[in-house]
Amino acid sequence: MTQQSATEPAFDNEFWDKKEAGIYVDIVSGEPLFASTKKFDSGCGWPSFTVPLEPGNVVEQEDMSHAVLRTEVRSTHGDSHLGHVFEDGPAEEGGLRYCINSAALRFVPYEDLAAEGYGQYMEMFDGPVGRKGLS
Repeated sequence: MTQQSATEPAFDNEFWDKKEAGIYVDIVSGEPLFASTKKFDSGCGWPSFTVPLEPGNVVEQEDMSHAVLRTEVRSTHGDSHLGHVFEDGPAEEGGLRYCINSAALRFVPYEDLAAEGYGQYMEMFDGPVGRKGLS
């Protein structure tokens, strides 16, 4: 799915309503992409984030595949089609909504971050949001 730029069904995918603390990595390359601390319920039926965890791991490009200009997001190293970014996200968080396919992601729970080599991201869960996913 990620290499063919496909989109999975809304509200019928693994992570659209996941609230646990952790990070989302590219299913192909394992590169860190998004954190649960920046995930929000957009009502669109796909996981939505306000900002990438590692901006250098997300590439934006123009997409005219549906006869309308959109901004596609792909992973830098895995070249996975992640989804699209829109300008209708929470204004207080910068106004962006990264609408991402669950099929492009693998979730790494907070408890497994160190064991899986992502220990440097543990400290982001010790702030005001704590160890829950969605604020």
